[in-house]
Amino acid sequence: MIEDLPRCDVVVIGGGISGLVATTALTRSGLAVRCHEARGRVGGRAHTVAHALGPIDLGATWFWPNEPNVLALARELGLGGFRQEAVGDALLHRQGTAPVRAGGTGGAPSLRFPRGAQSLAAALADRLPHGALHLADPVRAVESLDDGTIVVTADSGTQAARSAIIAVTPALAVEAIEFTPPLPGPTAQVALETAVWMGGTVKAVAVFDEPFWRQRGLSGTAFSSEGPFREFHDMSGPGGSPAALLAFAASDAFVRSDDLETAFRSQLTRLFGPQAGKPVSVLTADWSRDERTSPAAPSPYASTATYGHPVFQNGFAGGRVQWASTETATDYAGHIEGAIRAGSRAAKDIVRLLSPQEVQSTNATTVPIREGGHSRASHPTA
Repeated sequence: MIEDLPRCDVVVIGGGISGLVATTALTRSGLAVRCHEARGRVGGRAHTVAHALGPIDLGATWFWPNEPNVLALARELGLGGFRQEAVGDALLHRQGTAPVRAGGTGGAPSLRFPRGAQSLAAALADRLPHGALHLADPVRAVESLDDGTIVVTADSGTQAARSAIIAVTPALAVEAIEFTPPLPGPTAQVALETAVWMGGTVKAVAVFDEPFWRQRGLSGTAFSSEGPFREFHDMSGPGGSPAALLAFAASDAFVRSDDLETAFRSQLTRLFGPQAGKPVSVLTADWSRDERTSPAAPSPYASTATYGHPVFQNGFAGGRVQWASTETATDYAGHIEGAIRAGSRAAKDIVRLLSPQEVQSTNATTVPIREGGHSRASHPTA
């Protein structure tokens, strides 16, 4: 019986940055919230691994000076930031030719978190009330009843709520969660055709004792038409420690995961010389094979054209179920900034729905959402 189920005001599905921002905002508004994360950690695609030489980001990495909300949240949480070194020449490698030096990379300087991007998620989680966050507890089903009740079934059990927020990638939500009644046709179609940001990408990181490329006047940036890795960047920590080079490749360029490291080492050597082929260690992440990020059978029509689509702003079940992932943001989709904006917007809409009088005097956002900027991601974040 529904009357016998445990109850809360809102269930948030996903403990990445967007889900944690939404959970924080809703909690600050006086609502009882349960946030379910399928992984045994918070952060989602903000995934930082411990290394003997320092933290290494295998997911989201950078943010930029024109992104006000991530800057404000980092300040609020006392996380700090440092400017990513990008001094020196880039390398261009055209197929069938030797790599050549080019000028500087240009563009706005990127910023990094000293303890890695996952430190943002960890700091948000640390501020949540006891019992609000449930790790290793994936949601399997969401049912919307005629009386407005939302019934959510997770591995830990079933509960009733007044509302819910889906803070996982839309395509994965359609594949992994059973919705009753089924999602409206247009909503399901748009969700399925919304590409997971960096979801088809492999990220490889080589860690070194020192950033030797800087001594040669190189920035660590390289672009290759030969592949399989197409784009390289310096990803060293503050002061060059840990020293690291990262690269991106399409995941479908590799039949087996163990081919990835071999190809990465070989290409590093071709670009940066023999020293680059002898890193202290190599770390890799293939987000296309992460079952908590990407659908097992992504749509062949998936693209970024549906990022920030109106169906993600309106929600469904009379607005009682809202979307919140970086792909749903109308600005900065794909960035950490987009994740913050999406989580904050969803929380504000839920507060308006559940507490229309209270919201007039309550700021339901974790940080003030500032308008402006661009509506499409222009830099990789994983």
